Amino acid sequence: MPLVSMRQLLDEAAKGGYGVGAFNVNNMEQIQAIMEAARETESPVIIQASRGARSYSQDRFLYHLMLAATELYPEIPTVLHLDHGNSPETCLSAIKLGFTSVMMDGSLLADGKTPSSYEYNVDVTRQVVAAAHAKGVTVEAEIGCLGGIEDGHGAGGSGMEHLTDPAQAEQFTNDTNCDALAIAIGTSHGAYKFNKKPDGSVLKMDVLIDIHNRLPKTHLVMHGSSSVPKDLQDIINQYGGSLKPTWGVPVEEIQLGIRNGVRKINVDTDNRLAMTGAIRKVLMETPEKFDPRDYMKPARDAMKKVVAQRMVQFGQAGNAKKITPIPLEEMAALYR
Repeated sequence: MPLVSMRQLLDEAAKGGYGVGAFNVNNMEQIQAIMEAARETESPVIIQASRGARSYSQDRFLYHLMLAATELYPEIPTVLHLDHGNSPETCLSAIKLGFTSVMMDGSLLADGKTPSSYEYNVDVTRQVVAAAHAKGVTVEAEIGCLGGIEDGHGAGGSGMEHLTDPAQAEQFTNDTNCDALAIAIGTSHGAYKFNKKPDGSVLKMDVLIDIHNRLPKTHLVMHGSSSVPKDLQDIINQYGGSLKPTWGVPVEEIQLGIRNGVRKINVDTDNRLAMTGAIRKVLMETPEKFDPRDYMKPARDAMKKVVAQRMVQFGQAGNAKKITPIPLEEMAALYR
C-alpha cells in the first residue's frame, strides 16, 4: 500500500468517531515499533517527523525507511507527516521528498520561536495549502501557540500564554482552507507539562468544545498530548534517571477531545520515556552487555506497547481494514 494522505485518514476517523495517534520518529526502531503496534491493533497510522528529526536522520534515510514500512506492512494505511514546518520552504521540501501531509506552523515566525501575527499566519498557510492541495497533500495549520519547546521549535512557557481564540480559529479556517487545525488549549511540548494532575484551570477543554461547535466539520489536532505515565517515569528513575515529578494530558481528557472533533493526537514524550527506561534497565541490570541490539530490542518493544495502548484508547484500533487508499492524484482532483 502506498503512503496515503492524512486528509483521507482524518475524514474516515470523523465518520467513525475516533482519533488517530500521530507518533514522532527519528530512527528505524521507532518506525518498527509504530508499525508493529499498528499491525497488532489493525490501526491506520500517522508517522511524523519534525525538522529536528529530518536533520538527525537525514531526509533520504527517513523517507526510505517509510517506504520500507509500506512494503512490509501493506495492510496498514500510513501517512508520512511533517510536524511543525516553520516556513513554506520547509513544507515544500517535504512535499517534494514524498511526505503526504505537512504542518505549516505559521503561529510562529520562521525562527520557530517568536509568535507571529494573524496576517502572517494566514499568508504562509495559504501559500502551503495552494501548493500542497495541487499535489493531493494534506495541510495542518496552527492558531494560538503551544507551550514548551520540541526539537528547537516552540514558544516556550507553560502553554497558557497564547491560547487559541475560538472566533479567530473559525475565521482562520475560512481564510486558509486548511485540512486540520492544531489549537492551543494549555498543552505543551516535552515531559514537563503540568506540576499536578491538570484541571480546567490549566487544560482548557471548554475552549476546544467551543471551537468544535463553531467548526463541526474541521479536524482538530491536540499537540503535546503525551500522558507521561508515572510507571514510565518510575522505571527511568529506578535505573539511574532523575526525572522530576510531572503530569501529562490524561487519556480521558483526550477521549473527551475525540468526542468533540479531535481527530489527530500527537504523542512523542511517552515513547521517548518508554524507550529510555528500557535501555537504562538493560544497561543497569547487565552492565557487561555492549551490543546495541541487546538494548534497542527491549526499547523497541517498550515503545510498541505504549503505541498499541494509545491506538486502542484513541479508538483507531480495528479500522485499518475499512480504509481503501485514495491515490494523491485523486485527492488533488477532489481539491480542485
